[in-house]
Amino acid sequence: MLKEIYEQPSAILDTFRGRLLSKEAIIKMSGVEDNMKKFLAADRIIIVACGTSWHAGLVAEYIFEDLARIPVEVEYASEFRYRNPVITEKDIVIAISQSGETADTLAAIKLAKSKGAFVFGVCNVVGSTIARETDAGAYTHAGPEIGVASTKAFTTQITVLTLMALRLARAKGTMSSSEFRHHLIELETIPSKVEEALKSDAYVKTVAEIYKNSTNFLYLGRGFNFPVALEGALKLKEISYIHAEGYPAAEMKHGPIALIDEQMPVVVIATKKGHYEKVVSNIQEIKSRKGKIIGIVTKGDTSVKELADHVIEVPETLECLTPLLTTIPLQLLSYHIAVMLERNVDQPRNLAKSVTVE
Repeated sequence: MLKEIYEQPSAILDTFRGRLLSKEAIIKMSGVEDNMKKFLAADRIIIVACGTSWHAGLVAEYIFEDLARIPVEVEYASEFRYRNPVITEKDIVIAISQSGETADTLAAIKLAKSKGAFVFGVCNVVGSTIARETDAGAYTHAGPEIGVASTKAFTTQITVLTLMALRLARAKGTMSSSEFRHHLIELETIPSKVEEALKSDAYVKTVAEIYKNSTNFLYLGRGFNFPVALEGALKLKEISYIHAEGYPAAEMKHGPIALIDEQMPVVVIATKKGHYEKVVSNIQEIKSRKGKIIGIVTKGDTSVKELADHVIEVPETLECLTPLLTTIPLQLLSYHIAVMLERNVDQPRNLAKSVTVE
């Protein structure tokens, strides 16, 4: 798993290699280009996935709606297939799966196709069932992922979906050419910024040492980073067997704040972009209730530093690209806690790499 966490800079680079041409300000994705009319005529996009891929879909919802102004719904494939959903020929269904073999996602694809929707697949494994069953698609090129807890698959899925959103935004005219170029140049710097975020590893290990015996964790994020909070909590559950919950930071007042005391570590994603002041105010509420705060902040941040017990810095980037960086320290934190608790991080109990049964 640690190897795969450290492979993320090269995996992200491989994912946009040949697709992202920042000098020419072009995104080349044949699966999108060949079906551009369908994408532009779509009433909405429905994303179906399970587990970590579902979290990547949630990030994509924010990105597609923000950049391309296309309505998006994100569904658990297992729920979607059983609830008689309203699907028409004017819908595009994006199915996300690392293995391309996930049983529920496959069933959701078959249902969507039977209703006449256009289905686009985002997979990592070449020639997998989902890659064959979908009308078009894009591979993530993350390379083989052996660890059961998904790391590089998550960041490369977000990379592919971001490229798609940018391409559609440009085609729809919801983004100016200078904005488009700016996003491409910034996306191109992400691999080196992920590399920089990985340098916090030693410090994350010291934080892990302090909280390894906690029985509960709370993860909070807003906007683009709310799905990252969910993903961070899932990683901790999967490999360390510690109960963790991810919440939108503002929802804390609607229940979870009752859980906060001096025994409760709270991981807060508080990057400079987005609803920064609101998140800082959430941190103050946690502080006043004696919660232990681990802040994921933009490099050079001072406000959160004064309030949090620990801060882990990530480089600055555009708001829509922050999930690719903020997820890194959360992966490392889960990994170190699990190793300290002597868990089998690559093959956690009761879990399979790809869920091929219902």
